[in-house]
This record gives sequence, structure tokens and C-alpha cells, in this order.
Amino acid sequence: MLETLMNFAKSTGFGSLTPGMILMIGIACLLLYLAIVKKFEPLLLVPIAFGVLLTNLPLAGMMSEPVLEIKNNIIHTVTPGGLLYYLFQGDHLGIFPPLIFMGVGAMTDFGPLIANPKSLLLGAAAQFGIFITFMGAIFSGLFTAQEAASIGIIGGADGPTAIFLSSKLAPHLLGPIAIAAYSYMAMVPIIQPPIMKLLTTKQERMIRMTQLREVSKREKIIFPILVTIVVSLMVPPAATLIGMLMLGNLFRESGVVGRLEDTSKNALINIITIFLGVTVGATATAERFLQVETLAILALGVTAFAIGTAAGVILAKIMNRVFKMNINPLIGSAGVSAVPMAARVSQVVGQKDDPGNFLLMHAMGPNVAGVIGSAVAAGTLLSLFGG
Repeated sequence: MLETLMNFAKSTGFGSLTPGMILMIGIACLLLYLAIVKKFEPLLLVPIAFGVLLTNLPLAGMMSEPVLEIKNNIIHTVTPGGLLYYLFQGDHLGIFPPLIFMGVGAMTDFGPLIANPKSLLLGAAAQFGIFITFMGAIFSGLFTAQEAASIGIIGGADGPTAIFLSSKLAPHLLGPIAIAAYSYMAMVPIIQPPIMKLLTTKQERMIRMTQLREVSKREKIIFPILVTIVVSLMVPPAATLIGMLMLGNLFRESGVVGRLEDTSKNALINIITIFLGVTVGATATAERFLQVETLAILALGVTAFAIGTAAGVILAKIMNRVFKMNINPLIGSAGVSAVPMAARVSQVVGQKDDPGNFLLMHAMGPNVAGVIGSAVAAGTLLSLFGG
């Protein structure tokens, strides 16, 4: 009886817990707290945090690779891999992020961008943080060019893009980069307002913009087709993300494939979000996550996000002065592609100084432009450093 109890005790994970595992379990619980109690991007943080929890439970083998052997030129499975290992192949092979983009496209109205093409410049300016942080990561001496590119893309505030690029250039950093990207996306309402207020005057924040023109159905149908052709010819590696984003949008705007639109923006994107979140979190093992490089990634990530926010605001101010435009600089901060949260922040900050000022639709232009911009930036970095 005693021997049986001892064998049972050895089979449990308690004796195999390491300080690193305990710390990572604590981090997972903190992320769950932020998601559930503070409601910081819960649809993303809950599965990511639970993935972190699962992968750091000893002996569970959720991310274990299969053990194979070859007999008579036939591959046999000695020990099957863990569940999350197989689901993770969707991240590793770059399948899940483009499918997320298709769902985002089906939910996105590009009308504000089409009505005000100048907002494309604001979306492009917000990507400035990606390349500044890329250079900062290089100069730190801690990262290779491929790793620096994957870290810099955090500044686009686009989790799927960060995962897509990291899986291609620096898969060993996928966990820290994804967690940083989604964490900062969740903290948009906390990070952005101080920067926006610091760079603008009250008078600038009270600027009222003219109502956007009505965009025709024909324009909305042509837009995703034209963008796919132009961007894919200019930056071929961006075709995967842009193509799926615009396919989803064409489902929405064509008006003839309602079932496909509904599946893309509801069932499919929800399923992929679960798989993507849990498996990304599962890459954050104690051995990989508790490194000096991880702290550097977190610091560089928030720097990229802050620079992107500031660049959009500053460009809007420049456009007002040089070209005599009437742009509320607050909408420039929405150029980061956290849709639609960044646009909502522009609205909230603007209404604190002028409750009757409605900036949401104006901010949606740079916001959706930021989605396109981050995908183009990722394609550019992939073409430069993808080998």
C-alpha cells in the first residue's frame, strides 16, 4: 500500500514544479485577472493566459512533440504529441493569422478611409514606431535582424500580424512577442491618452471636422480588389495577410455571400481566436520566457506602441500647419491598428474637452488604414529579412 502511494506521489506534478514554472503560473493568473476582472481584451487574453497556464504544468505534456521511429521505411508513432503541439502547427505554418485577418475584413467598414484618403497617411505614420523600434532592437546588441523585425512589429498594435511575422522570422520568440502585442493592444485606453494630451493643445483637441461624404457601394466593392492587386504587386510577401483581409471585406461589401460573411466574422474567427490564443500562450514556457531578452521585448514593444501613437498625432499637426487642413490631431493616434479600440480612444479623449465633438467615424479612417499599414510593414520586413 505504501509503495502504491509513493508511486502515485511520483506520478503527480507537484514534485516536478520548478520556481520558474510557479512564476509562469503566477503570470498566467495575473493575465487572467486582467482579462476577467479588468476586462483588458478578454477574448484574446483569456485563451492566451490559459495557454501559459497549461504549458507550465509539469508532466502534462500539452506541447510535447511526437516520438517517431522508422521500421521497414514506414514511420511509426511511438508516443503521440500533445494536443497543443498539433494545434500550434497553425501558428508555426502561418495559417491562423491570415484567417483572423479574413474575419477582421468581414467586420470592417473601409468607408471612412475611402471617403477621406488622406487618413491613409495617418495610418502609415503610425507604423513609424515599427521601424524605429526595429533599429533600437538592433543597436541593443541583444537581437538579430530577424528578431528585431519581429519585435518592431509590436508597434503596429496588431496581434495576428505580430504572430505571422514572428512565426516566419523568430519562432523561438513567438510567446513573448505575442503576449506583449496583445497586452499592449488591451491597454490602448491606458497607454494612448497621456501621449495624445501631451502632444496636443486643448484648442487642437476641440477641432471639429466636417462630415464625411457618403461612399457608394461600387467604391466599397472595388476597394478590396484594387488594394489586393496594388499591395501584392508592390510588396508580394504582404499578399497573404492583405489578400485574406480584403477577401473578408469583399464578402461583406458584395452583398451576395451573406453566409460566407457571417461565418468569417463569427464562427470561424471565434474558433481560430481560441486556437491561436491558447497555442501562442503555450509557447511561453519558463525556459523561454524568463530571459533578459523577454524584458527587453516588453520594453521595446511599449516603446514601439508609444512612438506609433505619437507619430500619427504629430503628422496630423504637420498636415494642419503645412497644408492648412482642419484635422483633429487626436485621430492620428488611431493609426495603430487596434480596431476599433484606438478609434474609440480618440473619441473619448476628444469629448472630454468638447462633449459635442464626434470623432469616431473620422478616427476609423486612420484606424483601418493602420491594419493595411501593419500588414504592408510586415511584408516589407519579411521580404528584407526572410532569407
